[in-house]
Amino acid sequence: MIRSTTVICVRHKGGIAIAADGQVTQGQTILKQTAKKIRRLYKGQVLAGFAGATSDAFALFARFEGRLDEYKGNLSRAAIELAKDWRLDKALRQLQAMMVVADKESGFLISGTGDVIEPDDGILAIGSGGPYALAAARALITHTDLGAREIAVEALKISSGICVYTNSEISVEEL
Repeated sequence: MIRSTTVICVRHKGGIAIAADGQVTQGQTILKQTAKKIRRLYKGQVLAGFAGATSDAFALFARFEGRLDEYKGNLSRAAIELAKDWRLDKALRQLQAMMVVADKESGFLISGTGDVIEPDDGILAIGSGGPYALAAARALITHTDLGAREIAVEALKISSGICVYTNSEISVEEL
């Protein structure tokens, strides 16, 4: 289990947003509170967020961006190829991270075990606070009129009140 952050992706009412908290921990010590864990890739058309070791995430962002360029922005193909690389490459297999990636049409969770998961309900969450944020987002979609950005932020706020590895310094990117 990755115990370092919370990242959530919400697709709702024609919008897509990825939000992440800013906390960086080492063991039980908070090292930083305002880290940016979301990036825009491929000419700003793809959003990516990570949970896990920072250096591993940078390696994955670079590899994934290369795949996006190779497949001309085709998110699903790039995600599948990254998952294959991650699972088969001896060096990449050691990386301790997970990614959530999205464009205007789709979103995926990508893991080092070869998973490329597209959600049924348009919500993906990773990291130690992921289950809390996922539950909160599902409830907010069902019982409010909020948009994707607002749901992502509120879900992270709820998660930050439960998970000690998640704080309320939230960054958001949307398409």
